[in-house]
Amino acid sequence: MNTDAAYAKEQDAKDPLASFKDRFVITDPDLIYLDGNSLGRLPKDTRALLNGLIDDWGDRLIRFWSQDHFNIATDLGDKIAKLIGASPGEVIIGESTSVNMYKLFMAALQHQTGRTRIVTDNLNFPSDVYILSEINRWLGNTHSVEVVASPDGMTGPVDAIKTLLDEDTALLTLSGTVFKSAYTYDMADINAAAAAAGALVVWDLSHSVGSVPIDLNGSGADMAIGCTYKYVNSGPGAPAFLYVRKDLQEKLFNPIAGWFSRENPFDFGLNYVPKTGIGRFLTGTPDALSMAPIGVGVDILLEAGMDRIREKSVAQTDYVIALVDEYLAPYGFTINSPRDAKYRGSHVAVGHPEAWRINQSMINDMNIIPDFRAPDNIRLGITPLYTTYTDIHAAIMRMKKIMDEKLYEKYTMEASATGVT
Repeated sequence: MNTDAAYAKEQDAKDPLASFKDRFVITDPDLIYLDGNSLGRLPKDTRALLNGLIDDWGDRLIRFWSQDHFNIATDLGDKIAKLIGASPGEVIIGESTSVNMYKLFMAALQHQTGRTRIVTDNLNFPSDVYILSEINRWLGNTHSVEVVASPDGMTGPVDAIKTLLDEDTALLTLSGTVFKSAYTYDMADINAAAAAAGALVVWDLSHSVGSVPIDLNGSGADMAIGCTYKYVNSGPGAPAFLYVRKDLQEKLFNPIAGWFSRENPFDFGLNYVPKTGIGRFLTGTPDALSMAPIGVGVDILLEAGMDRIREKSVAQTDYVIALVDEYLAPYGFTINSPRDAKYRGSHVAVGHPEAWRINQSMINDMNIIPDFRAPDNIRLGITPLYTTYTDIHAAIMRMKKIMDEKLYEKYTMEASATGVT
């Protein structure tokens, strides 16, 4: 692959998605933002939307809810369903990924009476494992939580997971795209193996939605959750989504019942009768101001098209790898993500023994924002809607400058010096 700056400019000139960068707020043109896999940029339309909603609240007061906002959790759920290959009535928006994960884990374990094995892997996001462990503790340690080790710290332990799928397995939960290495599971393969054993699967799609094509219905998925503040660009801590396959919904209960999941919430009866359908997984009043930006982010993704986004993502992450191989490998950098794009999401983990200090130099000296994941990963997040090939080339050249001039040596190895990495 050609790795010079002229090639980057050529690719940008013919990029069919190039115009989408202008849809986002960019206050520092020199800043190379490679952390959209943690927090996406602000869409310009979101400002106008939120200002309008605030004005509606101030003017309309309680009448605000009559302006199609009362059903925002399900309306936006149907919209995001288009991104993840789900059907209308299978997705809702609400709470955080952790709360939604808790709901689905508890619902799955209650349904799978008599099965006592829970399976995950050590590549999963830590919160998911914490929730599993604490649920099991509150249930009286009635289940075994088996965390399967990756063979190389990068790729999913597919064969080892499948050996644990049997008549005793209640639940399997995995990240569709792994947060450190970007390894991406073959969801259809995993779902089929779990279904054959009678196990339910809950997918964490936080690093997948908006970056890789997802087909929950086509792959036979049972349940899933995901955040919206990464590639969906919905804002810091924006509410998450929850998916339950339609034929499974009436078989499960919501462990955090609330008035919004009740069949007739406004009769205020004390007897709880859950709604039919996906609404049974709601809990409280929707946080409308936080939810609304999700629609903006989803609309932009749907307009761009996930196939085109994925095509550019693959090309750009391939480009990152080629540049690292040519310019940074001589300094001891390694690629800690799959080289086969079939198994790679939209970020590239670059490893180095001095990754923490290099990461600090990138931010403070070179005006690049990546992020760091212990023990030695610098994650370079590629968000095709606003990341250019020129950005990528410039970032690698700035990293090379850090190594040439040993700029990282002025930084401490103490990672606790900053909060967010």
